[in-house]
Amino acid sequence: MSLSTGTRLGPYEIQAPIGAGGMGEVYRARDTRLERTVAVKVLPAHLSASSEVRQRFEREAKAISQLSHPHICALYDVGNQDGVEFLVMEYLEGETLSDRLVRGPLAFDQVLRYGLEIAGALDKAHRQGIVHRDLKPGNVMLTKSGVKLLDFGLAKAVAPATARSGVSLTSLPTQQARAELTAEGTILGTLQYMAPEQLEGREADARTDIFAFGTVLYEMATGRKAFSGKSQASLISSIMGADPVPIGTVSPMTPPAFDRVVRTCLAKEADDRWQTARDVALQLQGIQQDRSAAIAPVAARRPRLPAAAVGLALAVVSLVIGVLVGRTVRPRTSGSPIPLVRSSVLPPPGTQFRFFDANTGLAVSPDGRRIAFTARDADDRSLLWVRDLDSLEPYPIPGTEEASFPFWSPDGRRLGFFSYGTLKVVEASPSAPPPTSLAPVLEARGGSWAPDGTIVFSPGGLSGGPHGRPLLKVSSSGGKVTEATLARGSETHRWPSFLPDGRHFLYQVRFGAPGKNSVFAGSLDSKDRREILAVDTDAVYGSPGYLLFRRNDRLVATPFDPEGLQIRGDAVELVKGIEYFPPTSKSIFSVGADVLAYTSRSDARLSRLAWFDRTGRELSQVGAPGIYIGPRLSPDGRKLAVSLIEQLAVPPDVWVFDTSLGTSVRSTERAGPDLDPVFSPDGTRIFFAGSQGAGTWGIFETSTSGTAEPKAVLESPLSTMPTDISSDGRFLLYREFSADTRGDIKVLPLTGERRPFTFLASPFDEDAAMISPDGRWVAYVSEETGRKEVYVATFPQPTRRHRISTEGGTQPRWSRDGRELFFITRSRTIMATPFESRSPDVPAGPARRLFDVMMHRQFSSNVPYRYDVAPDGRFLIVVRSSDELPALILVTNWQAGLEKK
Repeated sequence: MSLSTGTRLGPYEIQAPIGAGGMGEVYRARDTRLERTVAVKVLPAHLSASSEVRQRFEREAKAISQLSHPHICALYDVGNQDGVEFLVMEYLEGETLSDRLVRGPLAFDQVLRYGLEIAGALDKAHRQGIVHRDLKPGNVMLTKSGVKLLDFGLAKAVAPATARSGVSLTSLPTQQARAELTAEGTILGTLQYMAPEQLEGREADARTDIFAFGTVLYEMATGRKAFSGKSQASLISSIMGADPVPIGTVSPMTPPAFDRVVRTCLAKEADDRWQTARDVALQLQGIQQDRSAAIAPVAARRPRLPAAAVGLALAVVSLVIGVLVGRTVRPRTSGSPIPLVRSSVLPPPGTQFRFFDANTGLAVSPDGRRIAFTARDADDRSLLWVRDLDSLEPYPIPGTEEASFPFWSPDGRRLGFFSYGTLKVVEASPSAPPPTSLAPVLEARGGSWAPDGTIVFSPGGLSGGPHGRPLLKVSSSGGKVTEATLARGSETHRWPSFLPDGRHFLYQVRFGAPGKNSVFAGSLDSKDRREILAVDTDAVYGSPGYLLFRRNDRLVATPFDPEGLQIRGDAVELVKGIEYFPPTSKSIFSVGADVLAYTSRSDARLSRLAWFDRTGRELSQVGAPGIYIGPRLSPDGRKLAVSLIEQLAVPPDVWVFDTSLGTSVRSTERAGPDLDPVFSPDGTRIFFAGSQGAGTWGIFETSTSGTAEPKAVLESPLSTMPTDISSDGRFLLYREFSADTRGDIKVLPLTGERRPFTFLASPFDEDAAMISPDGRWVAYVSEETGRKEVYVATFPQPTRRHRISTEGGTQPRWSRDGRELFFITRSRTIMATPFESRSPDVPAGPARRLFDVMMHRQFSSNVPYRYDVAPDGRFLIVVRSSDELPALILVTNWQAGLEKK
């Protein structure tokens, strides 16, 4: 159809055509109400004819109209007049990126600028559950104010329900749109930017947009399309099986770091790509910052380079590589001061740093050449990673699942760490043999490695008990474990760190009273000790002659004599607002040679309780942002129990929210942390895991109102944490774990003698047991395949077992009618599996994806759940992570910061 000048569609008066094609016609029009110029797109008849498509289109368009971002073309209105479906959107002046690319590639500074703007727009939309699905240069408008993304989400909105995702895609024309509006051009042009999963007809998600974004970045930098072919078949074959020519081959001046970013975007498997647009934006920001540093005039550097920078100062190009290496190397002239340089280090693709955590990990090697850290991957596993700072890629260390508190051997070749209640050592190599176990621990609180091979470590524990918790020592080659310090009374000793002589070490003494903890110096040669600092902190020695420690939330350094064990001057502030974990007094920093690594305090630790429907649409929020752990809905759905950390220095308590009113009441207020609340079937009582002291957990019971004093239900020398209660109230399922058992599933009868019995015990870690509403099955998580998977087994005896998840799974939840089993895969995808409890064969059907959501996972591996399902199965409550992600800051020549004070 064609509309003549002066035609009215509602309040919009058509002025002139802009373009036309298989997906409709676009006109410049005047909004007679607001007196502004708009663009009106009239949909073709084949899309308007279906009432289902029209309803879906209107619903999606309304959602997109709420998407406000400076780099997204605004959708103002959607309407229907006399059977004509139309869209009203922002009118833009400029040229499309596709038109600009006809003249060749963009300057690299423009590539970075436009790339960051596109990434910001994608991130905004993805966080609201909107996926573009047709990102390409023709849908990117270049205006005076920057890029504008067109057709955001409408490709999905107008695709017929029966169509595959690669068909019937729209192209929203603008003032400069031309030939690509033809139906043939739309399909062929779109194919070149499609992800493999789109071509196969599989469901598209945010990572599909990441692939398309990679093709756009590639084309901006090179002037060439990432994939090409003489026919649709050959083009599809190229996308599915070939890699583009490296960007550096086409455009030699492009930094290698940028090629790595694009290659990761273009990974064939969605799980191997950057998982969010924010991940890409952070990478591009790092390249941009390093490029700015590289072109700024700087002094030449004296011959002595920091150890971590060896091999990076050979050419100006190395300055660009520096952001991925985590360093920026600057030349300097003889006699000029060594500059202090700060840079950011990003987590490995598909992972998150594990910083705000009871079991965090960060360690710079003694020579400053390498950094070890823990990161949680897409399977929700915490692994130990190492980054050689003269290399572009970090690598995981095999056999280090659930690693915490790594520390280096003096020669930097091996690492000590804690995992599953055991002190272990391992080679710092991507092909390392299995770790060697040295000693059991209760709840690890740090270790340090002496030159003679002695390892001093803390077995941990929240309380020292009547005999205290001293530091222990053991040879790195194994052998007898003996005491390294003398704990007086109920003292707990932790966070050891050797001094340069390799005989003396620093450590913290916790006296059991708030504000009374101190840093002492001890020795391998005696049990004598000397108080160094009357400050509640951990402390480490930094060369040459400084003591680094935290004072409140600031990292400071003070002159220190390691031989005389004396402070020689006033403290100087290095970092304002450093991250730390008050319950353990652990500060998130490490130092080696002239390299300091740390993470700053931020909102990354915060989470929020959010309601979602089954499509992934966020509906509302419960309470204010905070640190929420382990949500559990009451059987009737009217109450929500969750552990909440109100203040960083105060352990979590259990709170109960009224889901309709939003009011809350504290149900527990004990000295130690309270976690994993579980409602009784009538919703009047809560069972929870509470600290028993000495690093172990027991199960307690209290009222939901918080008026009753919690009482112990199950006390054990091992740690026990409840996971579920049967709907008839007869059985409580719990996890029992230790260094020997790892994790077993036990059952406590709540009637009669209350004598616990074992439901499932194996050499593997089992957790998150949930009993079906009819009491016939237990869903649980096991690592018997080498990664976490969801299983079901008959109850009360596991005579029949079935594996439910196929690509990793955690956090199983039953629907209240028992006809669905929910679980999480890839740490963020919520799945639902139909379940027939009385089926004689396999009771579960194929799982289907509901939606993706960034769940908060920064607290502890002892927390098995981060969501729950409403009784009717239509809504889910999720502990959603903050939009801010933690970053690792690397400081080269940190001592230069002291000279400026």
